[in-house]
This record gives sequence, structure tokens and C-alpha cells, in this order.
Amino acid sequence: MTSSYDCSTEETRFEGLAHAQRAIAEQQCIVFPTDTVYGIAADAFSPLAVRLLLAAKGRSRTMPPPVLIPRVQTMDGLAVDIGDDARKLAEKFWPGALTLILHAQPSLEWDLGETKGTVALRVPDDELALEILARTGPLAVSSANRSGQPAAQTAANAQEQLAESVEVYLDGGPRPAESDSDEVALPSTIVDCTGSRARVVRQGAIALEDLRDVVPSILAFGQEVPVWQPGADSALNATASDATASEETAPEGERAAEDAPETSSEDGTAAPGATETAADDTTAPFDTSDATADETTVDATPAATTPDTSLDAPDVERPAESAAPEAAPAAETEDSQRQDAETPRAAGSES
Repeated sequence: MTSSYDCSTEETRFEGLAHAQRAIAEQQCIVFPTDTVYGIAADAFSPLAVRLLLAAKGRSRTMPPPVLIPRVQTMDGLAVDIGDDARKLAEKFWPGALTLILHAQPSLEWDLGETKGTVALRVPDDELALEILARTGPLAVSSANRSGQPAAQTAANAQEQLAESVEVYLDGGPRPAESDSDEVALPSTIVDCTGSRARVVRQGAIALEDLRDVVPSILAFGQEVPVWQPGADSALNATASDATASEETAPEGERAAEDAPETSSEDGTAAPGATETAADDTTAPFDTSDATADETTVDATPAATTPDTSLDAPDVERPAESAAPEAAPAAETEDSQRQDAETPRAAGSES
């Protein structure tokens, strides 16, 4: 039976958090507020729980949900080949409304859907969300709404749409917290960091200018890599030459993915490789439904692989899958994998 908790008081907040933790352990879904909108969450390491989440939203495996994590250090347990640009962005904007698409750790036995070897990660800037994540570990999260409907900005609105498909609803007030009822919530900005250059695949709460203060070379949403032109000024051709050189040294899978056509949001037509984010909807393999509705467009020219990011981004299309390291034997249990994901890797260790 579905339960709802008003988290504005200490007693019911504690009771609600405890029930939510039990529900996740029992492979059920919960709803809680984030810094963007309300999200529906499930254990990221339970294929059954993830299937229930997608069914509750009316989504298929082609739109895998993003994963929310409690701290920056958890990123190294869930992703590999993390570049300097991704680390700089994470250090600057986490916790916050930025989702990073990275190469997934191949040794983890999880099944988020058709991720094409990627995972979309975010650390939310919300006290209640972080309390839940500290209790449960990484959660697969998408916006708390039925596919095609506006993302829920209150617990009551989430319950109207998702009803009995969710075991626990945690009411933390409207989200974003400072918004009024008529204000449209901005989803997280999604950046694909799997290619030779970081690329914005959905523009959201964090502006491109702020991203470029940290990573000047980041490509804007829909921006093509510059091409050298005879007769152009030296500065332009220097940029184009650098971009071309980086593209020529990139793996074949990355170059092919960057040539992919643009894709549209969830209910439109999308080229192969679209992604989604956790609480909004873009056009990559990961769920990107943390937008106001599941109708956000995402750049469909990802670099290497792009995971779903739906709790704070619309559905986005993932880049073409690149060769991944050979996965370790499937001997670990889900609990041990979750523990490993929470343990930062030592510098210089194998990934």
C-alpha cells in the first residue's frame, strides 16, 4: 500500500526516510524531491526495480534512467576513462543541476536499459535527496511523471500521475524550492563527456557560459566541430586545426557518433542512440526527464556513448558504443558491487 510522508517535521521525515530505505531494499520505487523536480527512484543495481520504474513512467528500455549519487567520489566506482574536463565540471558544479554522460564501469552487473556502454551521473543539490542517497547508495532516477506529461513539481502531482506504482512518496514541498506554482522548472544541463571534446546535449539550468568558464573547449548544443577554411583568419583556423586533430586521433566509434544526425525528444522521432536524463527528457539513450515535461530536445551528435539522464534532464540520445574493456567475471553480489561503487578508486589503480 502506498504511503506518503510530510518531511517538514522531524518525526515524519525520519519515518519516511526509513520506509523509503526499506522500499528500495525490497526493489520497489519511491518518489522524492530533488533540486530540479520530483523524481521516481529505484535501486540502480536491481534490474527488476529498474523495470518497475520504467513501467511506472510508461517508458521502454531504449530510454534508460540516469543515476543519482551522493558524492563526487562515487563517480569513480561507476564510470571509467573519466577525462580531465569531466572531473573539472564535476568538481565545480556538483552537487548541482549538471548531468555528466560517461563510460560505464564494465565490471558492474547492472541493467539500466540500452545504455550503449554509458552512464549518466549527477549529484543533486537537495538535502532530502542527499539523505536518501546516503542511506541507499546510487539510485536510478527519472522525473516523477508519466511519459509525455509535465514533470511533477510537488509530491501530490507525482502521486496523481504514478499512483500505486510507487511504494513511498516523500513530500518536501514544491521544487524548485524557490519557485512559484506557475514557474516552469529547468532541468539539469546534460554534458556528454565520452568523446574527444565535451559536448552539451541538453541545455538546462547551468548556462553554457558558466560551463566554458571551467572548460573553454566545450561544444554548445548543436554546435559542429569547426573545419579549417582557406583564407580564414589564423585564430579561426587554429581552433579548427586543433579540433580536427583531436577528431582524427579519436576512436572510430567516437567520430562516427559525432556525425550522427540530430534527434528529438521522447515522443518525437529519434535517431538511434538517443539518451534520457533523470527527471527530464532529451535525445540520448539516457532518460532526461527532469525538465518541465518529457519534451526536451537533445543534441544527437554525441561523442562516444551517452547514458540516460532522466531525473534532471529530458530524454537524450546516447552516442554510438565504443569498445569497452573486458568485463570482470560476474561473481560479485549486488551488495558488494554497490559497496565497491561507493569506494573511490586509488590513484593509479586499474579502472
